[in-house]
This record gives sequence, C-alpha cells and structure tokens, in this order.
Amino acid sequence: MTRKTGYVWHEQYAWHDTGTHAGLVPSGGHVQPYRNFESPESKTRFAGLVEVSGLLNSLTRVPAREATDEELLRVHTAGHVERIRAQSDAGGGDAGDGFSPFGHGSFEIAKLAAGGTLAAAEAVLDGVVDNAYALVRPPGHHAEPDQGRGYCLFANVPIAIEALRAAGRVRRVAIFDYDVHHGNGAQKIYWDDPDVLTISVHQDRLFPVDSGLTDEQGGGPGAGTNINVPLPAGSGDGAYWSAVDRVAGPAIRSFAPDIILVSSGFDPSALDPLGRMSVTSAGFRGIAERLLDIAADACDGKIVFSHEGGYSAVHVPFCGVAVLEALSGITTGVEDPFNVSIGDSPTRELTAWQTDVIDRSAELARALGMIV
Repeated sequence: MTRKTGYVWHEQYAWHDTGTHAGLVPSGGHVQPYRNFESPESKTRFAGLVEVSGLLNSLTRVPAREATDEELLRVHTAGHVERIRAQSDAGGGDAGDGFSPFGHGSFEIAKLAAGGTLAAAEAVLDGVVDNAYALVRPPGHHAEPDQGRGYCLFANVPIAIEALRAAGRVRRVAIFDYDVHHGNGAQKIYWDDPDVLTISVHQDRLFPVDSGLTDEQGGGPGAGTNINVPLPAGSGDGAYWSAVDRVAGPAIRSFAPDIILVSSGFDPSALDPLGRMSVTSAGFRGIAERLLDIAADACDGKIVFSHEGGYSAVHVPFCGVAVLEALSGITTGVEDPFNVSIGDSPTRELTAWQTDVIDRSAELARALGMIV
C-alpha cells in the first residue's frame, strides 16, 4: 500500500561546518587534519540517492523553516541559546561538551533543523501527508536544556513537540529513538513529564557512558514514562526488531499518544565508525515497518522521523532509502551493495544475551504500568 510521505531536506543542512577535526578530536600536533565524523557526506549522499533513485518524485516536499527564538526557549535556557548565537556570529565555537564544534552561521542552520522537524510534524497533523521524514542537520537528541552535546546544538524533536503542545495540536507524545547512542536529551527534558513517553534503544554505555541504563525510568509524575533498552555491542536486526516488538510496541500502544516522533539515527549500521552494532539496511526497513504498524494502532498512523546520527557516508544512503521505501510503500529497485558482506552475517540473529536485556526492559516497563 502506498502512502503520502512528507520529506524535508534543505541544502543549508550541508553547510553546517564542523571543521577539520580528525574524527572526534581537533587537528594539530601529531593529529593530521582530516574531517569530523559529523560531516555533511552521509546526509548529502542520502539526499542524493533519494533523488537519483526516483523516489523524490513520489514524496511530498515539506519546506523547512527556522524555529523561532520563542520555540527554542520552550526547551532551552536563554543562556544556552545566546551562547550558540554569539559563537556562531563570531565565527564558530562548541555546543557545550568540547566535542561539538560548529562554524559561522550554524545557529541559523540549527534553527532550520528544529524548524524542519516541526514542519514535518505539522504536515502530518494537518493531513497534508500520512507520515514524514525530516532529513535535518545538525542532529538534536543529545542536546539538553542548558547545553549542546554529541554534535547536537538544539533538541530538534522536543522543540517540535513543545511547539505543537503550545499550539494545542497534541497533548501526549511518544518518542522512539534508535540511534546507536543514548537519547539523553529527551530523557532529561521529559524526565518528570507524564505526557511524553521516551524510549531509547541504543548500544550499552557507548555515549554518554553514564546514561541510558534500564533503571532510569523517569521521576515524579513522569515515573515509568522513560524506557531504555541498552543492547550489548554486536546487536543486529533481530535484537532491534525484538526491542520494538516486545518493548516499544506494547508501551506505545498502551500510552496511546497523539503522534509518534522517531529519532532516526543510522549509526547502528554494521559499517558505522562510531558504533559497534550490526544492523543492515533491511534491518532499518524492518524497524520502520514495525513502527508504522504501531502508529496505525496507537495514533491513526501519525508518525514523523527526524534524522539524527549515522556516519558511514557509503552505507547511510541505502539505510535511509530503505526507511523511506517503508514509509511510502514505494519500491525503488535500489539494492544495498553492502549486503554482499553483511547481509548474511550471523550477528543479524537475536541471541540469548540480547534477549536478557530486552526482557529486563520489558519487565520494568510492565511493573510500572507502561506495558499491559
């Protein structure tokens, strides 16, 4: 079945400048200049394959706009917003943790990323499209109220959520995050909020190393509405599908949100330099298909994907097109050439030690009433 899928991409997302870092660290001394892991390549090549495959012709383009200062300030402190603005105007700086560089003009580009996610969600709620994918940059799921972290300047998904809630468009929202790194930003922002369910499936203690454990479940009136599934390194398609089927699906259906926002990171890819997971493009397709089924049951199909990480410039495009094919129901005929090496890997299968983690997360969610 084909669906009307919204698509956000703006050339300026590729202009966010992260400098000549050698992967994670600044160049200089014995560190030869290269490029930051968080570079434009994986996103521009994703956008390029969407066009070259012909899929772009079947998607509904959703124009991005900059989030307003008022929209930023519903999530972030004034001090954080002004620090990013001042550094950007002065030629660049760091978002807050010493590992999140940006250049001149990135303040406006980061506002465009948050606004692009919001525009995608508005298009879904307005009925213009059935679902949407916002291919935005810089990412947002590590950004906290008072600082940026992990390449993220502003919290794109929460900014969109708070704008929608302020406008009375939604009340209850579910966030599902499958980026390889823990979604610490949403966890912190919504820790005590009973109307936002946050679920993060990630590599155990990868980044941030001190967050994302199963016993972090929210506090106060939000107790139980934060769910973490910290999978062991090496987990592949089977583990991710099981986490969706056994934890995210039951929790989201029970929570009955008005809309689902997905933090879509392709760094669980078997070829990613910053993760040690084994998900294939078919694995990401399977995640998206499952989330569509959950959305159909929980919120009349209202679901929006907002792009996060993914640092394999050669593999991300095939993972992304697989997800867009699932969202739209359109088959492009694009085949993932990397399946010749990873398509039959034994790491795709669910293992007993991965099941143990998933069982633990499901038991905790059930004990707190999030799974019935």
